[in-house]
Amino acid sequence: MAMNFSEDANHLGTDKDTLYMLGGAALVLFGTGLILSNPMVRRYLGQIGVGNLMTAALPDVDRYLKLRSM
Repeated sequence: MAMNFSEDANHLGTDKDTLYMLGGAALVLFGTGLILSNPMVRRYLGQIGVGNLMTAALPDVDRYLKLRSM
């Protein structure tokens, strides 16, 4: 039995809203992958040193996770 989502006015969130949200998140992830696959972008990020930033941030993330688990 099929149900029309527009008639379901009592629920705040519907399956259609969830589908739109997950679809948008997938498009953002796909777009980020396309941008990062560009050789010019990779070269630019290599010059900035994004790997160094991630290495510097790991102790802070580890400390946050330890505090959160308490």
